[in-house]
Amino acid sequence: MQYNKLPHSTLEVSKICLGTMTFGEQNTEQQAFSQLDYALERGVNFIDTAEMYPVPPNGKSQGLTEQYIGNWLAKSGKREKVVLATKVAGPRNVPYIRDNMSLDRKNIHLAIDDSLQRLQTDYVDLYQLHWPQRQTNCFGQLNYPYPDDQEEVTLIETLEALAELIKAGKVRYIGVSNETPWGVMTLLRLAEKHELPRIVSIQNPYNLLNRSFEVGLSEISHYEGVQLLAYSPLAFGCLSGKYLQGARPEGARCSLFERFVRYFTPQGEQATQAYVDLAKQHGLDPAQMALAFVNQRPFVASNIIGATNLEQLKSNIDSLDVMLTDELLQGIQEIGTTYSNPCP
Repeated sequence: MQYNKLPHSTLEVSKICLGTMTFGEQNTEQQAFSQLDYALERGVNFIDTAEMYPVPPNGKSQGLTEQYIGNWLAKSGKREKVVLATKVAGPRNVPYIRDNMSLDRKNIHLAIDDSLQRLQTDYVDLYQLHWPQRQTNCFGQLNYPYPDDQEEVTLIETLEALAELIKAGKVRYIGVSNETPWGVMTLLRLAEKHELPRIVSIQNPYNLLNRSFEVGLSEISHYEGVQLLAYSPLAFGCLSGKYLQGARPEGARCSLFERFVRYFTPQGEQATQAYVDLAKQHGLDPAQMALAFVNQRPFVASNIIGATNLEQLKSNIDSLDVMLTDELLQGIQEIGTTYSNPCP
């Protein structure tokens, strides 16, 4: 296993992070325990979750993922061996979590206390804003919405609330998710100006079908040391090739849940076919090639992989052993030029 120290922190995280959003929906608690045990055996020390999980989100299962992880931590006694990350949800179609959801002081304090209770721990190592409070172009939305109204909750109020959590010992470091270049730089500027905690990470989607992080955020990562925790590195599993030609394997996420259409654009499917063909030409498993590409980007601190069974998990972790040649990288770049960010 490879490990990276997140700049501006003492956190050393494994290059592969175990994503857990299937726990409680596609995975039972016993299966979750098996994944957690296996991941740690392979050197994975980084676990990412969220108060909203599992996905797809709904009021009946909300919180089960953290609950499963908490039960595993209590049973295994391995809390000090893992870097534990979770997220607070903002106001976006999840009103069943809290009334009047917001990233204000009240909601952030309520959220961390609920998460800590479910996780059966006194603190989390990394606490992330799951998405911005404000309207912006995330979750596949390209064009900025130009909202008319100013947000009642300011970024400074959110930062101040997070600072209180750090002072209370409930959180060690803070990060963002689904954030934009403007948001990252504004948070950094406010933290410096008001002597508040600095964000140390950004968790955004990044894969061969969506390389939008490279446009603006990669430069910020380079100069400011806010590295990427890459989620959806296989584009909901599409880059494995298992959904090509309209296939919908039994039990697969995009077979079970029709809402996951982000990576099924005509351009996206053509690009996926090209990447799968390229991998096979070089004798590689398409999924491992896609993961290896993410692993080897200089701005990626950790690659958040998800699996619904141990065979997938093993294969995903084994992507660390795949080194992409210059010839293969050139082939990836040619496909990326032909199909430029087909699924942002």
